Amino acid sequence: MRILVPLLACLALLTAPPAFAAKKEGVSMPDTVEVAGQKLVLNGLGVREATVFNVNVYVAGLYLPQKVSSSMVILATDQPWRIVLSFVRDVEKDKLVDAWKEGFGHQKGDHTAGLATLNKAMVDMKEKDTMVFTYVPGTGTTVEVKGANKGTIAGADFAKALLGIWLGSHPPNEGLKKGMLGK
Repeated sequence: MRILVPLLACLALLTAPPAFAAKKEGVSMPDTVEVAGQKLVLNGLGVREATVFNVNVYVAGLYLPQKVSSSMVILATDQPWRIVLSFVRDVEKDKLVDAWKEGFGHQKGDHTAGLATLNKAMVDMKEKDTMVFTYVPGTGTTVEVKGANKGTIAGADFAKALLGIWLGSHPPNEGLKKGMLGK
């Protein structure tokens, strides 16, 4: 019995669910994720607010190899990253497509092909649905919608532009950007 109790305690620790580092608007995200064999840490959580009434749309979590509070540093570094969007309200496909078009309109370069691929992956999102973007240098940005892999969009330029929607000079709202930067 003296051996069994410590053994069971160790087993419980090994099978425990992931630790949750942050919670916002009722959404919890784990403190780390693994991307292409590399551990990424939760940099911060932000809330996307829309309309003049500041209606909460989704909570966005940004994962990086290490915490960074400068958007300029993040955007200038070709490193793996993940953004998780957890919706806190229903959003129609057409509104998502319009939002991507607006967001990419503020980014440098021609991202027409990547944007078309991204928009094909869009569906109506319901409260608690997730959308995940994972960038791996040399591979591209994988788009996951409601747990289904919708494909990978090649190119570091597309990944930088996508990331720039939230962290660039024209984010959907400043609170979202600050939250994702851990501020």
